[in-house]
Amino acid sequence: MHIRFMLMQVIAKWVEMTDISEIVFNKKVRFEYTVEEELEAGLALQGWEVKSLRMGKVNISDAYVILRHQEAYLLGARIDPLQTAAAHLMPDAARTRKLLLKRRELAHLIGCVERSGYTLVPVSLYWKKNHIKMRLAVVKGKKTYDKRETIKDREWQRQQARLFKR
Repeated sequence: MHIRFMLMQVIAKWVEMTDISEIVFNKKVRFEYTVEEELEAGLALQGWEVKSLRMGKVNISDAYVILRHQEAYLLGARIDPLQTAAAHLMPDAARTRKLLLKRRELAHLIGCVERSGYTLVPVSLYWKKNHIKMRLAVVKGKKTYDKRETIKDREWQRQQARLFKR
């Protein structure tokens, strides 16, 4: 727990330095998967989606990334439209969104997914200056016993924190 607190302090200082504010964080990723590496990707969004993201009306807990025709797409992410959205737009909350990645990054991801059997999942959405970015993780699914081990470790960390408080 102490290490996590220190990590949060470092991240907070880094956020202050780089003008980053988090919109949403996917807590299930670290529990359900083993994270191999993380990278940053931009999102191609429509205007109403950006307004909804400003209001925090997004859910990425069931989202994942697929690779088709040398491009990456985000599926399963829900960005709910605002009540004040224009009626002529017909917003689709669960539409497929294109990820903006460099060619080299795409080639690396394609290699990981096709050859090594990894999956791509979104970890978080955040503002970086005036752009919306997504933290993308290359992951492998955990087995049930791995999840139990994660729970045990978490509970042990809590116990240690309680014992050291006394």
